[in-house]
Order: sequence, then C-alpha cells, then structure tokens
Amino acid sequence: MSCNTCNSHTCVRQVPVFRSLSDEELVIIESITETHNYKRGSQVCREGEPSEALYVVKSGLIKLTQNSKDGKQHIVRFLFPGDYFGQFALLHNKNNDVTAEVIESGEVCRMYRRDFIPLLEQNAALAFSFLMSVSEQLHQAEEAAGALHMFEVEKRLARLLVYLYTRNLEEPAVTVQAVKQSVDLPSAQKEVAAMIGTTAETLSRKLNKLEALKIIAMHKRTVRILELEALIQIAEIRE
Repeated sequence: MSCNTCNSHTCVRQVPVFRSLSDEELVIIESITETHNYKRGSQVCREGEPSEALYVVKSGLIKLTQNSKDGKQHIVRFLFPGDYFGQFALLHNKNNDVTAEVIESGEVCRMYRRDFIPLLEQNAALAFSFLMSVSEQLHQAEEAAGALHMFEVEKRLARLLVYLYTRNLEEPAVTVQAVKQSVDLPSAQKEVAAMIGTTAETLSRKLNKLEALKIIAMHKRTVRILELEALIQIAEIRE
C-alpha cells in the first residue's frame, strides 16, 4: 500500500539523511516510499531477519530491542513520531540487529533497498548527497554512544524527560517559559531504566529525588514537570 502524497512527503522530510537533498531529489525519494498501519503488539521487523528497508515512525510508538549472547532482551531505545531506523539497510545487505515492536498503534513509512539502489545508480548528485548525510549521522551516533557512558544517571534521566516534553510541543524546542506539562513514561520503569543505562531501583530513587526537590510530580507513569528550567540545568542542555 503506497503512501499518498502527504504521507510520503511528511515521512521523507523527517529523516535527517534526506534533509540536505533538493526538492527534486526528495520527490524522487517520496515516489518509492510506502506507509503501513501497525497495531499494538505487532512487529515491524525482527532481529536476525534480512534488513531490507528504512523505516520512519509517522505516528504511534515503537520499542527497539536486542538479545544479548546469554539470551536476555534489552531495550535499545524508543522511537517516537519522526524517528527512524534501518537507514544503513539502504546500502548494506545484512540482517536486522534489532526487533521493532509497536507499543502504541500507528503508521510506519518504509523505503526498500531494492527501490533505493537503482535511484542512486541513476543519479550521481543524489548518491553524493545521501552519502554525505550518512557520514554526518554516523558522527552524531558516535557522539551519542559516548555520551551514554559519560552522563550521570540524573543527567540521562533529565535529558529523557526533556526529550519527552519536547515531543508534546508543536515546535520541537525547549523553552523555560512554556506552561507546566505532563509527560508519560513510554514503558514500565524497568524498561525505561534500561533505556538510560541503569536499574529500576536507581531510576525510582532518582525520580523520587526530583519529586522531593519539587522539580517533578509523579502519578503512576505520568510525570508532571513543575520546574522545566531546573530540569534543563540538570540535563545540561544548551539552547
């Protein structure tokens, strides 16, 4: 089922590796983009299966998981609308290194390698633009991986909360003048803890600490941000 013009336009332009392309090049990419509806509990792709496509979350919520050598499953990250994964599948014939599970029903756009490679072969400018964008994304990924080990738990937690907060804004920018806002943790505390590289017990202590400082207020999985400026300072986010 192919995307209509609006859907493909929205999906393609949300992916950083395509942002530097010209309007003409984007139209070409949009022509091979499809969209599909996924219900909660379904899987978009499975770890170990052939990696064939780039996926963009148009709506809903997706959890990426990976199995360790001892068979335990751990969370790689959560994907919100506008997030994407599998971009390197457009160039490499490999197997998926993650399983993508739908946590909240929604639409996912996808672009297959079999359709994308011929476009690169036919358009040298498109190929160059795409490879330059991929190079930049690799650099940013390396920085993000290093940051996970450098940041203290409080800082990683604060960054996650600010990240979830900005997802609720029409304009994805942090502003301390914004009204008080509630965000929902995307999963159980054990899974959220794994996402920021800590334990459920430590996550609970850190949330309680922020609540005691009156920076947040908790009600089950809902976090009400009372002092966004203080949270931003803990996260060390620079505007």
